[in-house]
Amino acid sequence: MKRTLLSFLMTLAFMNAFAQIPTGYYDGTSGLSGAALKSKLKQIITDGHVDNGYGGLWTGYQTTDRDNIPGIPGYENDGTILDMYSENPNGPDNYNFTYGSNQCGGSGYTNEGDCYNREHVVPQSLFSEAFPMKSDIHFIRATDGKVNGMRSNYPFGTVGTASFVSQNGSKLGTSVSQGYSGTVFEPIDAFKGDIARMIFYFVTRYETQLSGFSSGNMLGGSAFPGLQSWELNQLLAWSAADPVSQTEIARNNASYAYQGNRNPFIDHPEYVAQIWGTPVIDTQAPTAATNLVASNPTSNSISLSWNAATDNIAVTGYDIYANNTFRTYVSGTTAVVSGLAPSTAYTFYVIAKDAGGNSSVASNTATEITLAGGQPGGGNTSCGTEDFTTIPTSPATPAYNTRTWTNNNITWTATDARIDQTINGKAINIRNGNLTSSTISGGITSLTVTTKLPFNDAAGNLTLQINGNNVGTIPFNSTNTTTTINNINVTGNFTIKIINSESGKRISIDDLSWTCSGTLGVAETTKDKFGFIIYPNPVKNNELYVKGSNLSRISKAQIYDLSGKLIQTIENPFKNSSTIHLKGLVKGNYILTAENHSAKFIIE
Repeated sequence: MKRTLLSFLMTLAFMNAFAQIPTGYYDGTSGLSGAALKSKLKQIITDGHVDNGYGGLWTGYQTTDRDNIPGIPGYENDGTILDMYSENPNGPDNYNFTYGSNQCGGSGYTNEGDCYNREHVVPQSLFSEAFPMKSDIHFIRATDGKVNGMRSNYPFGTVGTASFVSQNGSKLGTSVSQGYSGTVFEPIDAFKGDIARMIFYFVTRYETQLSGFSSGNMLGGSAFPGLQSWELNQLLAWSAADPVSQTEIARNNASYAYQGNRNPFIDHPEYVAQIWGTPVIDTQAPTAATNLVASNPTSNSISLSWNAATDNIAVTGYDIYANNTFRTYVSGTTAVVSGLAPSTAYTFYVIAKDAGGNSSVASNTATEITLAGGQPGGGNTSCGTEDFTTIPTSPATPAYNTRTWTNNNITWTATDARIDQTINGKAINIRNGNLTSSTISGGITSLTVTTKLPFNDAAGNLTLQINGNNVGTIPFNSTNTTTTINNINVTGNFTIKIINSESGKRISIDDLSWTCSGTLGVAETTKDKFGFIIYPNPVKNNELYVKGSNLSRISKAQIYDLSGKLIQTIENPFKNSSTIHLKGLVKGNYILTAENHSAKFIIE
């Protein structure tokens, strides 16, 4: 329903008449705490609540979500929309919305700054878009449509690795909040307390209905406490760190004038602790991770594994360092560090983190050396890789576009792709398109790739084509998933094409590699398998011992240094014994190859 200028002026007068808490509004709360206080507040804020309808929110925002409306302290004080997802509290905003002319619904935006819409801080999908929740202005804010869409229906929490960062610093990504490792949305610090108190309002106002709502990994299934433990602890911490502001107080007054009820946690911030207690302040650092091991080097990657750290509450993840430089963050106890230089020694350590921001001391160090370009690794040779480190950085918008880049003399084209996603490093994200290589020589035996859904899409499968023929499917879901497709066995020149045929699903792709079907990657039959291990390592007394199957059938062994230079050739090396006598080798790292198998050893 449209309001006339007279009704708008009357609304302002009514709002100003209630510029403070009405006398007696919170009668009956004295001496109460816990569930009893929460239920009393539910009664108080239900009485007088007028549902003005979903469309009425646009009218409500005239007096609740404006910068410099009378009685509402602002930032720029220019009358534009006061948006938590675009406001820069410390300087000029990157863009502003004009009330009315820049509003939009669930669509109508492509980029940040296109328009503002209605953000349900508690997603309306959790309560099946039912009223009066759908139109309750106390937890529905005017926000940037694009950022609102990116937040989707994810819970609020602290982000470790971000998949999206808005222009004002709001983030979407992997949670490092204690007790939850899924995807979360994190507003900037200036609005974390606002978010917390809006959610506290929701679980109080609608406490008797919570059992019928979906949890969304945030809501509890009963009236008390009303929230899942991890989310409650996170919101308690945010509420304590970001106290009630004058802007919140003014918005609460305006919302009361519009809707007839108040947010008690803005009027009485002490109610938060009286109901739910105080947040647990975690000041204890995790223990160090142990037994860090580096293995499986290729020319540009090294695998890591370690034993988990422990913490008095919970370890949320690990920072990985290579040669004292931060490389990536992971939540598990394994990682593949890619984007490394060939023939280079890397010393790694990891640091455990907890949700309180505490860091452990460094783990033990582990050193490994990447192979020279073209040098064989273990088993079938990884003779080609794509780690997406050279994907273009522009155009950043529109988000989905055709992207083309060249790496290791291979040109890649990704259609309907975005470039702002990560897995173990940079990743390409495909929506309704495909990833295609230029022509590659040397044949292909197998292909390995890591996938992940960074957004709220359903699991599914990509299609892998070699030379236009389907050779397998690549699964994807919300976690890092590494898949190897074997027995491709195409010789000569070939092209790789990974197709997303599941409309609308947005899949990130990283750490693509393949094995050759040429000289170094010939598939082995069981009876001719030449696997072996070497010991001791480092070598003692110039004696390298070799143990394995079919050693006597190996006709030639070769020793390379890490630059790829051939140092020594040994004909029929195991005809009479399983020992190789090393002569004239200086201290350093070397590779022994024989019959398509290889192993690295050290001379000290």
